[in-house]
Amino acid sequence: MTAGRTIMIVGNGPVADGAAAVIDAADMVIRFNDCRSCGAGGVKTDIVAVCNTGRPALAMLGGGAWKTSAAVRQAGAIWCVRSAEKLQALRPDIERHHPDLNDLCDDYTDGFRAFAKATGRSFRVIPGSVHDSVDTGLKPFHARRYVVPSSGLIVIAEVLANVRLRGDRVVLSGFGHAGWAGHPFAAERRYVDALVATARLSRFDDNFLPAIAQGA
Repeated sequence: MTAGRTIMIVGNGPVADGAAAVIDAADMVIRFNDCRSCGAGGVKTDIVAVCNTGRPALAMLGGGAWKTSAAVRQAGAIWCVRSAEKLQALRPDIERHHPDLNDLCDDYTDGFRAFAKATGRSFRVIPGSVHDSVDTGLKPFHARRYVVPSSGLIVIAEVLANVRLRGDRVVLSGFGHAGWAGHPFAAERRYVDALVATARLSRFDDNFLPAIAQGA
């Protein structure tokens, strides 16, 4: 039987020793936003998944640094992680409970779409149904009230649901499950750990390379 692909999803957190070579040898590498994982986390980048709403989107589109960065230049695809329709549905609740985030739902998808078209890249918007599935999946893990799931968790769900093929190995690196307080990181860690326990995902850690060597 033909071996499946290795799909690396590389967050912007610390990357384990030895991960860079494995990341660069993978069949598909997905990074996020400004791709801070590049360097210690290898350099190969096939897909850049961006937060296409609010201040992060405005910062990426507002200057030339993101568009001309090494990771973005080599990426063949841009993915937008936020569904405009989903964010608009959430806007009243977000503005009521988080008035300081009144621009969080501002949508810049068209800007990323235009950039992808102008530079010959493929373009994808992860549907709101994936966001919904993540919200549902977080419930058993005692997620406190949160604003939105992290981009990383949305991409993990999208890859597992709509990208992974039979035999593919999906591996995470650079996921510290820490950062902006609006994401439910403690619950996300437990959610991801449950996916790892059922072998739907792997984490790049001290056990990963021995498992690869044994063909697991």
